[in-house]
This record gives sequence, structure tokens and C-alpha cells, in this order.
Amino acid sequence: MKKTLIASLFGSLVFTGSLFALPSAAAAELDFPHIETVGTSELVVKADMAELSVEVVTKADNPAKAKAGSDKAVSDFLARLARAGIARDDIQSANLNLRPDYQYDKETRTNKEVGYLASRRVVITLRTLDKLNDLLDSALQQGINRIHQINFKSSKEAEMIEQARLMAIKDAKQKAAALAEGFGERIDGVWEIRYQAQGPVRPMMYKMSAAAPGDIAESYQEAQTSIRDRVEVIYRLK
Repeated sequence: MKKTLIASLFGSLVFTGSLFALPSAAAAELDFPHIETVGTSELVVKADMAELSVEVVTKADNPAKAKAGSDKAVSDFLARLARAGIARDDIQSANLNLRPDYQYDKETRTNKEVGYLASRRVVITLRTLDKLNDLLDSALQQGINRIHQINFKSSKEAEMIEQARLMAIKDAKQKAAALAEGFGERIDGVWEIRYQAQGPVRPMMYKMSAAAPGDIAESYQEAQTSIRDRVEVIYRLK
């Protein structure tokens, strides 16, 4: 597993009553010497999962035909997913969205109803990326005409989050130690920790150049995903 640490070199040193003061509101409330640091981290790993969001939009001259077209495309696609071994729990199909379709009439300067649009969205979680290219091809062949997004993910997301957090903590500690040593001071423990979870893993697009020419299926398996974390710490100085 490839790991990349990207650390911010932000750090600030405060001596109350001497040298200079930190301009932040939090630091201004403290009346003793202290250091405030920000630890950051980023983990980048190869993705082994994907979440695919697709949609079928059909147009017809009446609502029933539009609905029938949309239902057939989704039904055919779901059958294809079942044959591919995709578990039903990994498939989410949205309800039908049916609405009139209008076209602007320049002569009357009004919107004229010209038919109906029916749409349904399907979201699939793929546990292995080797099926992704075939799945995209079959979706297009069976009437799915819109691919909204592909989010690459990792099955080790919980482990990544914990690692990123520990890396951010270590980064904050290293900065504080370096700053204190540089100014001839000593750290006297942690005074305050400010932390907020950074949210879900951030997907990254795959690198097409990593695959051999014409091997599109392999290129999807070069996808990466990442997560960042951040912690703010105030240390007392002796």
C-alpha cells in the first residue's frame, strides 16, 4: 500500500509578555507562554472499490410510453448486474421521475409541451474494479444513457482514517518540538486540542497513462483514493 504524507509547515510560537503574540483569538485568551501548532496529513492508497451512479432518461409522446421505456432499460440493466454476480444489497435504484418535456416556440414565445421525460437512477457498489469497464459498456448497451460519476473507494477506509489521524498528531508534535528547541524553550505538556473529523475518503481519478494502449479495463484498476486529517494543538512552555 502506497502512503504519502503531505504536512503543512504551519506553526506559531507565542511568548506572553515578550517577543511577539499570536494574533488568533484563542491564543489571545492565554496568559502564559505557549506554542500553537497545526498537524496535517494525507494518505494516498490504491482504490479497490468503486461507486457508480448511472441514469436512464427516456422520451415519449405520452407518460405511459416514457415510463415503459425507462422501466425496461432499468430492468435489463439489473438483470445484467445479477448475471455479473453483483449482490442486490450493492444496488440502489431510485423511484421513477416523470415530467412533461417542453420546447420553446419562437413564434408564440411560449413553451410548448412536446412529450414526456421519464428518468430513473441506479447506484452500484463494486467490490472489485476488474468488472467496472464491462459494467459501463453493458449499461450503455442496455439503454442507460447517462453516467453521472464514478467514485473510487478503498475497502480499508476505517484503517485509513485512523492512520491519517495518527499521522496528523505526530506532525503536530514534531512541529511543536522543533519550534520549542529552536527558540531555546521546553514543552510542558498539552494545554488544548482542537479536532474535527475531516469527513469521508476523498476519491481521486484513475491515471489513464498507467495502462497499456488499448487496455482500458486495466486503467480503471489504477485508481487512487485519499484521506486528509488535521489537528490543532496548544502546548504549554516551561
